[in-house]
This record gives sequence, structure tokens and C-alpha cells, in this order.
Amino acid sequence: MRCISPLNRNFRHRVIGECQLSEILKMRDISKRFPGVLALDNVSLSIERGEVHALLGENGAGKSTLMKILSGAYKKDAGEIIFDGQPVQINSPRQAQELGVSIIYQELNLVPQLSVAENIFLSSLPMKNPACIDWKHVYSDAQTIIDSLEVDINVRSRISSLGIAQQQMVEIAKALNHQAKVIVMDEPSAPLTDKETAKLFKTIAKLKSEGVAVIYISHRLEETMQIADRATIMRDGKTITTVNVSDITIDDLIRGMVGHDLKEQFPKRDCPIGEVGFRVEGISREGILNNISFEARKGEVVGICGLVGTGRTETARAIFGIDPKDAGRVFIDGKEAVIRKPLDAINAGIGFVTEDRKTEGLILCRDCKENISIAALRDFVRSGKLNLRREQKSCQDYVEKMHIKTPSLRQKVVNLSGGNQQKIVLAKWLMSDAKVLFLDEPTRGIDIGAKVEVYNIINEIAAAGKCVIVISSEMTELMGICDRIVVMCRGAITGEERKGQFTQESLMYLATGGSAAV
Repeated sequence: MRCISPLNRNFRHRVIGECQLSEILKMRDISKRFPGVLALDNVSLSIERGEVHALLGENGAGKSTLMKILSGAYKKDAGEIIFDGQPVQINSPRQAQELGVSIIYQELNLVPQLSVAENIFLSSLPMKNPACIDWKHVYSDAQTIIDSLEVDINVRSRISSLGIAQQQMVEIAKALNHQAKVIVMDEPSAPLTDKETAKLFKTIAKLKSEGVAVIYISHRLEETMQIADRATIMRDGKTITTVNVSDITIDDLIRGMVGHDLKEQFPKRDCPIGEVGFRVEGISREGILNNISFEARKGEVVGICGLVGTGRTETARAIFGIDPKDAGRVFIDGKEAVIRKPLDAINAGIGFVTEDRKTEGLILCRDCKENISIAALRDFVRSGKLNLRREQKSCQDYVEKMHIKTPSLRQKVVNLSGGNQQKIVLAKWLMSDAKVLFLDEPTRGIDIGAKVEVYNIINEIAAAGKCVIVISSEMTELMGICDRIVVMCRGAITGEERKGQFTQESLMYLATGGSAAV
């Protein structure tokens, strides 16, 4: 059967020139219990046709559980779901999809080896006959949907050849092919540049004008204020309030999410800064890094700033020995450290919190204790035996010190919230007694309350005399926590500025190719 572009279809509640708002989804008094935990407690959510509705809350507030019930991944224990005016039971993801619910997760659900068109029609390939796929219509109809989103993507291209922003558009196209009436977007802007985010917002506005409802989940509250019509705030498995975004401020949102005012988002930087503890000279890799040189003092927080793709992460990976380098030297406490692999870096006293904590920073199938102690196990070995009691006590001390929310050290880290997972990674490197700590996107995907806790931990690490290097795409974050910021553009350092000197404008100038004396 020939596909018709979803953006051109007629909606029941449509009027000329604009979409008339009417309730498309109501989740009423939804409850869900897991062993020992009441995850959702009489939660209610109402979504209008053609609106962007932000779903906000700290990690662990219940947002993901509620959306998994909507998607059919979980079954509710109590409550009612009304979709398009009819009570429904959603028992599977397939049933949710058939109703018109699509979810675009932060980890995109695409097959890299297949083409864009094949991914769009993966579960609904048009057939010429029972034994033959109608490839002509697959490609033509896929291109029609992509074109309706006003993005430049060749539907014959493999997914693996596309950037993350284009892959997101393919996910949206998949949803539209399934005649989605409600699209849930989970942290859609987290991996995007500002320019890509602007394009995403343009696409969301187009979806909205055509009557598609978007449930927008994000920890970036400035974006929420920009894109959302209404917001529902959750806390501790309960609905706190639903408000018109135009009637509130970011402070109101934060207060609703955490239950109190956040007096200071960024901690005061007043710890003494000592001698140079870390220095790199001439780190280079053909086509990627060009003569990277900078230093960090003991007690100092140094930021590395730049647009996505400028070599920030590549610099850290080359220093830590994950990726090869053609040239460059690393010095710790004035002595050169020869680093050819990550173990060399760890032995030299360098820790690295990678930007992708789930695949590179944690062993998700193992428990909290094992993840915290893994980089420091040799400290608990005596006469060839692992002292389990000392290991247990040390891990418990870090859990308490860093306010990690977990039922016990035996809890698998996959079951923790994003903020608590990030604290586990930080605890791992603190236990290893690293002298130098690289933090790549340390607050990506975690809520505002957890961000403040991470900022305070970074401050405490620096106060203990460590050298801290923070890589972040959030310029305001770097300006809030750093003593000095090094700026990169196209694989090279274009300048650096100290606290009291840097502004967003001056940093952006350097990040886009301007230069200053270093």
C-alpha cells in the first residue's frame, strides 16, 4: 500500500490555517510499583493535540517509567489511559505504535548498516506481492516524508554515514510513517550543536502546526522555555503541577523539580591554586590535533571550550592513551610520563571521566562496589588476596561522601539514575587517587539538582590539590566552575582566558576561529 506523507494528512480536529487544540492523550492516576519501590504514585498527564508539552523532573522522578508505560514497555498497576477520546490498554510497543505513539530515545533505535529508507519502513515494508518488496515505493515514499521535514537527506544513504542530527530526523520520519499523533522526544538536543538544535526546533514547530503533539523531555531548561507550550513537573514519582510555560520562570521550574530554591548553582571558587601539576606539549595527530599545549595548576579547574568536532574530546583521549598521537609529551609534577595506553595514564595518576559513561565509564551489569573500586583494586590486595572488607568500607565511604542514592553497594549501576551513575564514575577515579582528572561532558543528561552536586564535587576535588580539566558544550557551565578556559577551533588552541576576563562573546569569538595570545 502506498504511503501518504503524514504531514499532509487531515486531522479530525483541524481548522483552516491552524490546528485547533483538543486532548489527544490523558493518563489519569497512573501507579507503578517495582520491588521495594513505588515508582509512580497516582500520576496524571494531559496532552493536547498540536502542543509541545515538556515533562520535567530530576533523575528518578518517574518520567522514564511513565513514558515506558505509554510506550507499552511497562504495564501500569493502576490508572487509566485515554487516547484520542477512547480508553485504551497499551500492552506492547507494537500496540502503542498502532495507536499513534512513537518514542525517540536518547540512544537512537536505528540499524546503522541499512539505508535511511529501509529504517523508515523497517516494520512496514510495502509489498508488490507476498514475496516481493516494492522498493520503488520504499524510496519514493521515504523521500517524500524526509522532504516534508525540510531536511537534506538522501534516503539511499546508510545510517552509519549520517551525523547524529540527521539520524534524529530519520527517527522523526519513522514516527510520521507510523502515523504518529504523539511523539515523545527524550533529551533530543543533548548531542546536538546550537545550529542543529535550531533545526530540530524548526522541525518540531512544523510537527506542531500539523497537529502532532510532542512530549519533550530535557534537563536544559532554557530550551524548555523556548520550545514548550506547557510543562508538567514530576518529583518523587508524583505529579507536582502542570503550568503554561509563558507564565513561569526557570527558577519556578527548578523549585518545582527539586522542592526548594537553589541559592547558588555554581560553587564559589576560593581554594588556593598552587604550582603547575600537569602540562602537555605539542600533542598532535594528523588531520585531527595540531600542536596542543596547555597546563593546569594544583587546585585549578581548567575548561576546554569549543564547538562540537573541534578536537576537545580527541585531545583528552590522546593524552589518556585511548587514541594514538603522532607527537606530544605529557608531564606530571614536572616529570615526563610516557603514555601509550590507558593503563600507563592510570599508573601516572591520570583519571578520565568519558563523555559516554554508559559504554566507556561503567560496567552496567555489575554492582556499585565493583564499579567504584575497579581502578583501585591493587590498593586492597595483600599477599595476593583481595581484602573484601576494606574494599566494602572504602566504597561505602564514597557512597556516603558523594550522596550516591542506591539501596546498597550490591545494586547494579544500570538501575541507578543518570546523576548517580555519574557520581559512581567520579568515585571510581577519586578512589584511584588520580592527581589529574579529565571530565568530558560531566553533567550531560543529568538533572539540575544532580548538576549542582557534581559542580560541588568538582570544587572539592580541586580544593584537595588535584588538577581538574573539564570539557563541556555548555559555555555557561564552564564559566561558572572554571578558573581558566582554553578554547579550541579546528583541532588547535586559539586562545585562553581567565575568570574575570571571559564572556560568552569572547569565548565564542575564539571558538569560531578568532585568535588571541595564549
